[in-house]
Amino acid sequence: FGGGAGRYLAEWMVHGSPSENIWELDLKRFGALQSSRTFLRHRVMEVMPLLYDLKVPRWDFQTGRQLRTSPLYDRLDAQGARWMEKHGFERPKYFVPPDKDLLALEQSKTFYKPDWFEIVESEVKCCKEAVCVIDMSSFTKFEITSTGDQALEVLQYLFSNDLDVPVGHIVHTGMLNQGGGYENDCSVARLSKRSFFMISPTDQQVHCWAWLKKHMPEDSNLLLEDVTWKYTALNLIGPRAVDVLSELSYAPMTPDHFPSLFCKEMSVGYANGIRVMSMTHTGEPGFMLYIPIEYALHVYNEVMSVGQKYGIRNAGYYALRSLRIEKFFAFWGQDLNTLTTPLECGRESRVKLEKGMDFIGRDALLQQKQNGVYKRLTMFILDDHDTDLDLWPWWGEPIYRNGQYAGKTTSSAYSYTLERHVCLGFVHNFSEDTGEEQVVTADFINRGEYEIDIAGHRFQAKAKLYPVTSLFTHKRRKEDVELSDLHGK
Repeated sequence: FGGGAGRYLAEWMVHGSPSENIWELDLKRFGALQSSRTFLRHRVMEVMPLLYDLKVPRWDFQTGRQLRTSPLYDRLDAQGARWMEKHGFERPKYFVPPDKDLLALEQSKTFYKPDWFEIVESEVKCCKEAVCVIDMSSFTKFEITSTGDQALEVLQYLFSNDLDVPVGHIVHTGMLNQGGGYENDCSVARLSKRSFFMISPTDQQVHCWAWLKKHMPEDSNLLLEDVTWKYTALNLIGPRAVDVLSELSYAPMTPDHFPSLFCKEMSVGYANGIRVMSMTHTGEPGFMLYIPIEYALHVYNEVMSVGQKYGIRNAGYYALRSLRIEKFFAFWGQDLNTLTTPLECGRESRVKLEKGMDFIGRDALLQQKQNGVYKRLTMFILDDHDTDLDLWPWWGEPIYRNGQYAGKTTSSAYSYTLERHVCLGFVHNFSEDTGEEQVVTADFINRGEYEIDIAGHRFQAKAKLYPVTSLFTHKRRKEDVELSDLHGK
C-alpha cells in the first residue's frame, strides 16, 4: 500500500490514531485463532489472487472454515443452514428448505436479485408474524466485576451512556475515543451492584479487550473476563416469542413483569441460570437467551418443540440484516467506526452529556454539539428501483443531493415490509464553491432531493433521519405506506 500505509502508520504513531477509518488494516481485527500456521498458509493462498478478482456481494472465504462453531452447529446444518464466517465463527446466513436445489443456491453469484431472496423473505415474515430462532453465539461477551464500586467507576469513564442503573437493566452505549468516535458499540446489562455483562459485535473480541485493558487501572481489584465461549446466544424474535418462553419458564414474561431492556436470570426447561434479555438487536419484539454452553442443545430443543404450535422456525443473519436496517439500527464496523460520533448518527440520547460526568470523548462531543456536525447518518428508501430487473445496492454506493455528490451508503437491505430497498449512509454538505465541508442540519437533510447511484444508474430516494417511528406494528403493502410516517415527531 506504499505511501498511503506509511502516512497512516505515521499518524498512528504520532497522534495515537490515523486520520481515516482503516479498520481493514488494523491488527486488532485478528486474534490468536488466526495464528495457526495451517490457517495462515491456506488463507493467504486464497487471499492473494483475490486482490485482482471481482468479488460478488456477500462473498465468503472458503479456507479456515469450521474453526469456531456453536454447540448447535450440526443440528442447524442438518436443517439446511448455509454458513458465513465472522472472526473465525460460523454463523447461519439462511436456511434452505428441503425442496430447494441446495448446490445451485450455494454457487449462485450475482449483483442482481439473489436466489436466496424468497428464502429470506419467508424468514423475515415469520419474525414479523410468529417466532424465529437465530443462533447469535458469535457475539463478543465480557464480564466486568469488582469487590468494591470500582467496576462502576471505571466503566462510567469508559462508556458514553450512564451505567448507574438499577440491577437488571440493560443500557445501549458506546466506548468512545478522545475524538468522540466509536471504538465499540455495545449493550451492557447490570447483573449486580458490582458486576456487568457486556455484549459487543463479533469482530470486537480482540479490539474491545485491548481497549478495556489499555484504560483500566493496573493496580485495581477489577476483573475482566472474556466469556464469549461460555454462552450460546439464541435470539428469539417475533410476537409469539413471549408465548414460547412463558411455557418454558415459571417466570411471567409479559411486558408488565418483563419490561423492554431488562435482564433476568431464570430457568428455561430443565436448565437453570439462563440470562434472558428483553431485546433482539432488530427492534422487533422478543428475547435474547444467553445459555451456559452445556445447556445449549437442551434449551434449543425445548424452544423448538414448544414453538411448533406457534409456527417457529430457524432464521439467519440475512433476515436479521433486513430487519435491523429497515428499523434504522446502525451496526459497528458497517455504519459506525472510530470516526463516527453519536451526534452524527442520532444517538444523543445514549450519551450522558447533561449529567456532568466525565467520560472519554466528552470534550469532543461538547465541542461538536456547539459547532454542529459535518455528516449525518440518513436512511434512504429507493423509489423507482425494480428489485427484479435492476442491479441491487449492497454498500458503498454514491449518494447525490440535488445532483451533487454528498456521501456514500454504508449498508443496505431489501425491506420485505416496505417492499423496497433501504440504504443507510452519511450525508455531507460540500460547498459548491470551495468543496469544503459545512455543517449538516436536519433542515439540510429534509430539503434535499436524493438519488443513489448504482453502477452508474441513479435511482430516486426519500431521505429520513433518525429516530424513526415504527412502520411495522401491522402489515402494510408498499402502496399503502406513507413514507413521511418514518420521520419521528
